[in-house]
Amino acid sequence: MNQSTSVTWSTVEATVPQVSVQPDKLSNYDLILRCQDGLRPDRTAFAELLRRYQSHVDKILYHLAPDWQDRADLAQEVWIRVYRNIKRLQEPVKFRGWLSRIATNLFYDELRKRKRVANPLSLDAPRRLDDGEMDWEIASDNPNPDDDMTTREFYEQLREAISDLPEVFRTTIVLREIEGMAYEEIAEITGVSLGTVKSRIARARSRLQSQLQTYLEA
Repeated sequence: MNQSTSVTWSTVEATVPQVSVQPDKLSNYDLILRCQDGLRPDRTAFAELLRRYQSHVDKILYHLAPDWQDRADLAQEVWIRVYRNIKRLQEPVKFRGWLSRIATNLFYDELRKRKRVANPLSLDAPRRLDDGEMDWEIASDNPNPDDDMTTREFYEQLREAISDLPEVFRTTIVLREIEGMAYEEIAEITGVSLGTVKSRIARARSRLQSQLQTYLEA
């Protein structure tokens, strides 16, 4: 990763009383329950969640926007949103998937505000497999210079196409193609059946393929 994002507790919240139990001794589940108890999330419990999952947020934002210089600001905003909304999380065991959705949705919210950002999505152009499906792979950090212009143009179209997907499709395709999660893991995180996950991914790929057909043929 070329640029690491650094988020400290002071950038999120700095005035909540501390818990008596050492947070590093608690499970993720118990940390979330402590954050959901009381008027505001517990400061030290939340700080421990941030420490454990900060690299996860960094990874998502890096793959979505490797060239954005303000990824640290985006990561900070992710945790602000988590702090404000963690009480709404009904199933603490699905915190990681919920966090992933917040990060990806924040990225696409920000993307819509920007007219042009070069190379924000680190994905290779899809290739057709023998069974007719499209295969999507994480791109190399050092693309071939001869293909740079075409790839850059494709990235711009791809990010726009993904941002136009309905949220359930967008989240599922990001979890699968960017985070590399297994279908079963995505089903557990999103709370839907394995068949629904496969259907959403297939439909998302179909929509992307349709919108990017010109580039795929080229």
